[in-house]
Order: sequence, then structure tokens, then C-alpha cells
Amino acid sequence: MNIIYRWVVNLILIFSPLIVIYRILKGKENYLRLNERYAFNLKNRPKGKLIWMHASSIGEFNSMIPLIEKFQKNQNISKILITTNTLSSGKLIDKLKLNKTIHQFFPLDSDFIIKKFLNHWKPSALILCESEIWPNLIQNIHKRKIKLILINARITLKAFNNWKKISNFGISLFKKFDLCLSQNNETFYYLQKLGAKNIKNLGNLKYSTSKSYFKNKLKKYLFNYFKRKKLILTSASIHPDEVDFSLNNHYHFLKIKKIKNIISIIVPRHIESKKSIIEEAEKLNLSYHLHSSKSKVPKHLDIYIVDTYGDLQKFYQISNLVFIGGSLIKHGGQNPLEAVKLNCKIIHGPNIGNFKDIFKTLKKLKLSSKFNTYQQGYKIVEKNLRKSKISKNSKNLLRYGDKILNNVHSEVSKFIK
Repeated sequence: MNIIYRWVVNLILIFSPLIVIYRILKGKENYLRLNERYAFNLKNRPKGKLIWMHASSIGEFNSMIPLIEKFQKNQNISKILITTNTLSSGKLIDKLKLNKTIHQFFPLDSDFIIKKFLNHWKPSALILCESEIWPNLIQNIHKRKIKLILINARITLKAFNNWKKISNFGISLFKKFDLCLSQNNETFYYLQKLGAKNIKNLGNLKYSTSKSYFKNKLKKYLFNYFKRKKLILTSASIHPDEVDFSLNNHYHFLKIKKIKNIISIIVPRHIESKKSIIEEAEKLNLSYHLHSSKSKVPKHLDIYIVDTYGDLQKFYQISNLVFIGGSLIKHGGQNPLEAVKLNCKIIHGPNIGNFKDIFKTLKKLKLSSKFNTYQQGYKIVEKNLRKSKISKNSKNLLRYGDKILNNVHSEVSKFIK
């Protein structure tokens, strides 16, 4: 199986320039940093001990930030190399003041490229997040006797069934991990079946919170602007096929309920989808303003579109009710915890498989509500229009998150001394 995988990777490598060009045209790749994918023109490696942490995209990276902040205080670690796959996560890292970190885009999992990458960076430990299992990377890390750790591990039933089809290959990879920290009981069980040895279930790191999370605030003039408005709904991490609900929800209260001085905030999952939001807003004759715009925000406005990276929590701070994207389509939902930490109540569609354990907890605490139809969604929004922000249960979640973070940090630290 390993030989077949390497042949497939080499085949992809041949066609990778075409794939990369397509991603550039879609706004998903930085053409100035393409060399990093092939381990060329890498940043200089500083002297001293370096650990490598990898997260696929912005959601996984966000869950690692509190852990990175703790490692930055470790005097034995000179630098932390962070790799990600997506352009959005790269832009977010640039905004954070993580003075010990170096960011590179994750290299292609070709045996030759991985060896070149490792020869340059020489990490003493590699920390992978959630479901980032890259065969050539794992095998090369193991051969060099570099500590290999999987944090916040997440394996779904579908993924487990796929691994079972190539069980010998899967076991040969998972047994190479020195430590696996699962985020739930389901993953703990699957890791056992896949041959992982040192497994612990310490909870989901997404409950933990960066110390800088509450400091990132809107500029005063924008804060005052929204304070004067009746904020109907903040729609977070919205996918193109969910724009319809967010806009029609606003239209419902503006045209049918005749509520005045209202505004809705829409934060697309990917910035490039702002075009579809604008097109749909114009069809409903709703006015809009882009957060990236240098022009003054108009006095009378329907939709405020946040088309920048790393600003979502600023808008959570002024929101009472947040619709979580990815839940009205077959995607599995996005992470609701970032909003709850800032005292927002959550509404979501039926598709929440990616975070089912978290949504189950939020439902028990009466911090979230599910809707299946637009009309049900409108009713939930109307019910929460006059409700003030929640606080007690959010604080309990923050304390729970701190406990998970401290336990994860303690376990991982044993392997990177």
C-alpha cells in the first residue's frame, strides 16, 4: 500500500502546477509563496531547539493558538514552526503577535519534498492536529526518531471505515505516534483499533481560549455605529448556499415585520464568496457595505459583510445571536464555541456532524437552538431579539477549556523536553 501511495503522490506532483494555477485563480493560493509547497526558498532556520506544529486550516489552527501561547513561554524552545494548508490561516497567523513562531505553507507529501523540508528545519518534535495523517511525513519523522504527537485527534465513523479498508497500512502509521490525545470517546476507540499505543482522552481543545481573544475589538466608531442599530443576526462562516437564509431573515424583519433601524452582519467562510452575497443582496434590494471598504459606513444599511480574515471575534463581541454556517448544507457545521465564549447564543441548521459533541453540550446548557426550515429560524431569531447576553454558562465553558488546555500542555511537554 505504501508503494501505491507514493506512486499516486508522484503522479499528483506531476500535475500539481495545474492544480496550483487553478487554486491561484480561485484566490486560494498565494503565488508569491508557492515555493514553500515544494520546500524551496524556505525561511532561514534559527539556531536552537525548534518544534513543528501543523494544522490544516483556520479552524484547527485556532484551537492550537492557546497551546502555542504556552509553548512560547518555554525557554527551552527557541522557535515554533507552524505550517498550514490554507491561505486564510496564513493570513490570520500574520495578524497574531506570536513572536517565537515562523509560518510556512505545508509541503506536498512527496517523499523527496518531505526529506528536503526536514533536512532544512530539523525539528525535535512534530505536533499534528485533528486528522492530519500524512504517510510520507509520518514515516520520515519516525525514521529520524523525531517525537511524533497527535493532538485533538478526530476520527469520524466514515474515516474509520475508510482506514479499515487499508487496515495494515493504517496500523503501520498510527503505531508510530509517541502520543495521541483524542478529543472524544469515539476517536479514542478508533485510535485503539487503528493500532495507536499511548492514547489519552483529555477533551476537545476547541473549548480552550487564547489570552488575546478578548482583546481584539472593533474600532470605536464602528462599535458606536452598531450600538445605535438593532442587530438582527450575525451569520458566521457562511457558505455560498447558506447566504439565502441570512439575507431572507433580514428581509423578513425589514419588510414583513417592519422593524426599523436594523442591520445584519454576514461573515463568509471564504472571502471570495462575498460576490454571491452581493448578488443575492441586490436581488432583494438590500443595501450592503464591505468591512474592507475605506469608504464611510452609510447611515442606513441592511447588510454588513465582513470580507477580512481574523476579525470574526470582534463581531461576536457586539452580537447576541449567531447563526453558525455549514449547518444548512451537507458540510457538518463550523465551530460554535468561539461565539459562545463571547456570550452569544447559537442557532444552527440540522447538519452539525463535525461538532456533534459540542452542539450536544450547548443544547444541554440552553446555549443553542436548531431549526430545519427558514420559518423556524425566523421565529427563533424573533424570540431572542430582546434577550440580553448570557454569561454564567459561558464562564463555565471557559473554565472547562482552561482545564483541557493545561492537561494537554502537560502531556505534550513530557515529549518535547
